[in-house]
Amino acid sequence: MNSTQNKKIAQVKETTMVIGIDVGSEKHYFRAFNWRGIEVTRKPVSFTNSKEGFDSFYKYIVELMQKNNFKEALVGFEPTGHYWFDLGQYLGGKKIKFVLVNPHHVKKSKELDDNSPSKNDPKDPKTIAGLVREGRYFYSYMPTGVYAELRNAYTRRFAIVKEQTRAKNRIQRWISIYFPEYKGIYTLIDSKGGLMVLKKAATPGEIVRLGVDGIVSLWKEAKLRANGRSKAMKIVTAAMNSIGLRDGLESAGMEIRDLIEDYELHTKRLEQINDLIKKLCLQIKYAEKLLEIKGIGITTVAGFIAEVGDITRFDNAKELQKLAGLELVSDDSGKHRGRKRISKRGRCKLRYLLFQAAISVVGKNEEFSEIHHYYTTREKNPLKKMQSLIAVACKLIRVFYAVLTKGTSYNASKMLEDIRRPGSGLQAA
Repeated sequence: MNSTQNKKIAQVKETTMVIGIDVGSEKHYFRAFNWRGIEVTRKPVSFTNSKEGFDSFYKYIVELMQKNNFKEALVGFEPTGHYWFDLGQYLGGKKIKFVLVNPHHVKKSKELDDNSPSKNDPKDPKTIAGLVREGRYFYSYMPTGVYAELRNAYTRRFAIVKEQTRAKNRIQRWISIYFPEYKGIYTLIDSKGGLMVLKKAATPGEIVRLGVDGIVSLWKEAKLRANGRSKAMKIVTAAMNSIGLRDGLESAGMEIRDLIEDYELHTKRLEQINDLIKKLCLQIKYAEKLLEIKGIGITTVAGFIAEVGDITRFDNAKELQKLAGLELVSDDSGKHRGRKRISKRGRCKLRYLLFQAAISVVGKNEEFSEIHHYYTTREKNPLKKMQSLIAVACKLIRVFYAVLTKGTSYNASKMLEDIRRPGSGLQAA
């Protein structure tokens, strides 16, 4: 996967037609140029985001290639949201090479021709094609097979968790307004027994009318454990002495029932998607070996593979570090030596997942905990806790890469080989 800019520039030869496409939701515009930047299309050409539009685009560029004696085409476009997915799939099916340019680069370089920051359909395809000719692009990756299924499933899981958290927060807000004493009864705001009571008797007044026997009967029918008569008495007593709002209770009761139903629906969906993710993840070669690492669970492994895709397309772990935006960048000029920091470019979900995984292994895994302690206490260049967690996340990347590409099992002793202490040599587990 590693490719320098010189190699990218070398992709554009005298026989190459460079095409820049401005991707839109319903209509795309393109312009074609030769290797020197001379345009071969008279004006920007539009085509619709449909099968007919894609076919007309393909027919047009084939005619241009034949007319101008081009042997291959290199198509470039900026990844505008999700609108390029279908076009990318179509081009891949036609064996036409396509690459992506950074939208930030398009925005910064569009003033080179007319010294104007204006954005329009004729201008952007030319800017995109120019960046492609200069080798300022990156190769796209569209996962297929189990990798595509896993990415879709994990993306859906991410959305479901957000919806579930939103519903839970709204339940917590409702309770704080209408029945604040509930928090003193249940440690968890979403305890199953408590939510069951609120669904049956939404307000403190309804709970009092339901009574202790009614609550106990409700729990017995559902066969809930750890919910007995003493707990029911606490709920009724709290309801009798509640300081919650007493106005607008009819609509408030409807609201809490709807919120609980939403939360339970998202919880059910989350269980279903987790089952699917586990099944898909275990189809990936050597994925089960990552579960041998204490502190790493199936959700972390699935999320990593979903974001990375087929890991064999990477030449080394540093490319994964860059993909996650965890590579170090410096701010130096002359004699000034600025502070190094991570780039925070690349896939933000992957970066978030690795950071959370670093927190998990530092808390649960002895060797990672020792590494974290060493990073933060070493005599030379000690790291702050946050910096150390980033370093641990990068170490996880290297471990994951080695396991998934070579099939080697996790070795706790080898993990600590890079810890050097004065007078003691290499520290091993």
